[in-house]
Amino acid sequence: MLRLSTALLVAAGIFVGACAAPTAQSSPAATREWPFYGADQGGTKYSPLTDINRSNVSRLAVAWQWSTGEKALAEFGTRPGNFQATPIMIGSVLYFSTPYNRVVALNADTGAELWSFDPKAYEDGQPPNGTGFVHRGVAAWRDGANGNALRIFINSRYRLICLDAATGRPVDGFGAHGIVDLSKGLIWEINKTHYTNTSPPVIYKDLVILGNGVGDRLAYRNDPPGDVRAFDAHTGKQVWTFHTIPQPGEFGNDTWQQDSWSYTGHTNVWAPFTLDEARGLVYLPVTTPSNDFYGGRRPGANLFGESLVCLDAATGVRKWHFQLIHDGIWDHDK
Repeated sequence: MLRLSTALLVAAGIFVGACAAPTAQSSPAATREWPFYGADQGGTKYSPLTDINRSNVSRLAVAWQWSTGEKALAEFGTRPGNFQATPIMIGSVLYFSTPYNRVVALNADTGAELWSFDPKAYEDGQPPNGTGFVHRGVAAWRDGANGNALRIFINSRYRLICLDAATGRPVDGFGAHGIVDLSKGLIWEINKTHYTNTSPPVIYKDLVILGNGVGDRLAYRNDPPGDVRAFDAHTGKQVWTFHTIPQPGEFGNDTWQQDSWSYTGHTNVWAPFTLDEARGLVYLPVTTPSNDFYGGRRPGANLFGESLVCLDAATGVRKWHFQLIHDGIWDHDK
């Protein structure tokens, strides 16, 4: 996929429309879906397609182009950032998010817009991340209890939204009319405008699993924590939570000295998760605790900051972890 500042040239559309005509020795490959952000749940980002190769790549040309049309909104003090989404493709339809967190469905053959949904994330003002609005993609799930209907999930700032893939409308039975407030159910109350999401959730069976983002520049007592949570894809009910900042009685709590576990935030997972679906394991790349560049108020190793953590995807129970940096103060979570 190609990354542009405010417009999207969907690589699938470009390549399908621009490949050289098949010869007697070759035939067009069957349509191959890209159902997950990273191609598969393991995030390999690999495609076995061979239609484009060294003999014809020089003859590629644009088949169609679609632009977000998003711009700065003075009334809300917002601006879109870079376009960072990787579309998923299911049944010849592309689904993706825009910088302003809109969800769009396009015909993969023609680029025609089938529908779009605007969560109006900009109404809460600019995210405090210094990059402008960005969002990397969406996740899809089949509702086996409802005729195997396809659902699209986006974690837009502090909301988890479930959309009907056929219409782009919120699914009424999920949460409150299709929306779950992610600011609820954390280890402490937060300023929800400081809580955000930029990477898509992952789906394990009937669970939607996600972390969150917090602007690095934020540093105050009880700023948003990095709780990783799973929600029932049917109802939106929270099923499990994993505290990346261990609370009393939990493994690792003693690595937060001077009761720093009680007020230190961040320690979040803003980057994409990966999932070993066969083994039922989800892997979390956990980032730095607050403050990124000063650890004097949080002495100790600060588990699970700057760690790779493996959880049982069904229960959220920790299987193992490896902390790359103890008491991180150099923002090495990139």
